Amino acid sequence: MNALRIEQLTISLPHGVKLCDQLSFTIEPGRVLALMGPSGSGKSSILSWITGTLATEINATGKLWLGDVSLENVPTEKRRLGLMLQQDYLFPHMSVAQNLKFGLQSGDKAEREQKISESLSNAGLAALQNANPATLSGGQRSRVSLLRSLLSEPCALLLDEPFARLDSQLRQQIREFTWDACKELPVLLVTHDKADIPVHADVLELIDHYA
Repeated sequence: MNALRIEQLTISLPHGVKLCDQLSFTIEPGRVLALMGPSGSGKSSILSWITGTLATEINATGKLWLGDVSLENVPTEKRRLGLMLQQDYLFPHMSVAQNLKFGLQSGDKAEREQKISESLSNAGLAALQNANPATLSGGQRSRVSLLRSLLSEPCALLLDEPFARLDSQLRQQIREFTWDACKELPVLLVTHDKADIPVHADVLELIDHYA
C-alpha cells in the first residue's frame, strides 16, 4: 500500500476567502487522519479536491500523490480512492449482492460471487445477500456501503461523517467494524464528533473562516 500525500493545498472561494492555505499532510497505510472543524472550515472542499469533484468556480492549487503517482490530472474514476459518506447511496432497485457487485473492478462471474459471499460473511451479513436495501437497518446499510467501497480495491479511503446518521448505540459498533475493515489503508476521516476518531488517529483541526 502507498501513502496518500497532499502538498501545499490552497483552496479559495470565488469571493476570495481561503478555506485552506498551503495545507500539507501525509497519511501512511494503516493510519487515520481526522479533519475536524466547524461548518465552512473547508473539510468537504478538501475531500472534493482529493476526489477530483471540486466545483469549477472554486480555485484550488496543490499537489496530490498516492505513493509516487501524481493524481491531480487523473480522472475521478481512476484515482483508486474509496469513499464512504453520511448517506450510503445504496441502489434501491438492486439487491445487497448486486450493490456489492457494482463495486467490483475485475474477475469472472464465479470470482465476483465468491468475493461478495466472503465479504458479507466476514461482516456478519451472509443471510442478507439477496435482501432489498430498503429492508436493512441503518447499521446493516453502513456495513454494505463500506464493503462496496472496499471491494473496489481502493488504495486509500475517504470517510465523510460516515457515522452521523446512526443512533448512539449502533455508532460504536460500526466504528469498530470500519476501523478493522480498513486497517491497512491510509484513511482520511472528516467528522465533527471526537468520539468518531480512533485512538491511534492523528487530528488536524481547521478554523472557522467566517468567525
